[in-house]
Amino acid sequence: MDEVERGLRIAELNEELSEAKRLTPISLAARIEELGFSCLRCGECCRGEDNSVLVFPREVRRICAAAGLAWLEVAGPPEDGEWGRDGSFHTLEWRLKKDGESCRFYQEGRCSIYMDRPLLCRTYPFYLDRGELMHSECRGLGRRIDPGEAEKIAKVLISRQITEIEEAISLMEIYQDFDRGDPEERRGKGGITVHDSEGEHRIVGGELRISE
Repeated sequence: MDEVERGLRIAELNEELSEAKRLTPISLAARIEELGFSCLRCGECCRGEDNSVLVFPREVRRICAAAGLAWLEVAGPPEDGEWGRDGSFHTLEWRLKKDGESCRFYQEGRCSIYMDRPLLCRTYPFYLDRGELMHSECRGLGRRIDPGEAEKIAKVLISRQITEIEEAISLMEIYQDFDRGDPEERRGKGGITVHDSEGEHRIVGGELRISE
């Protein structure tokens, strides 16, 4: 992506941010009430091969502090990305660590970081797409929801939408491109670089290094 394309994308994101900040929870809560939802505490959203929870740097730090864990014990890089000519693997953002097919924080049938869980978990199964309410598959949908609870979810959904866009803008503004390639003989020798809203976080030899 060249500088012109970057500028255009940042402008688009700023427009989306303005739209998100104009959202109000009233109509959104009404739509959630109409759909209905009640968490069955089945844990299906915390388990399974497709379970992948996006987590932002500020959320990683909060979980680290609450759980007494190091960064890489809380979050890791996603598998999708591109190889650099130096054999490094480049990817975007972070995902909560998993223990097999389950979130590592799903323990004994409950979330062990419930009070500090990421925004994605707080709003599941709902999410916003340019202000439009969407939802993932969940057995808890279609059940009666208290109006106060619907409004609470609506407010967190708006906060999540704003946060996601702000994080994307910050990432675009400071993103440093790299020379792409896939020299098979050097693959993996350059470590992993995670590009996020704070810059570049490099994982080398299992240790995290944050570029200043």
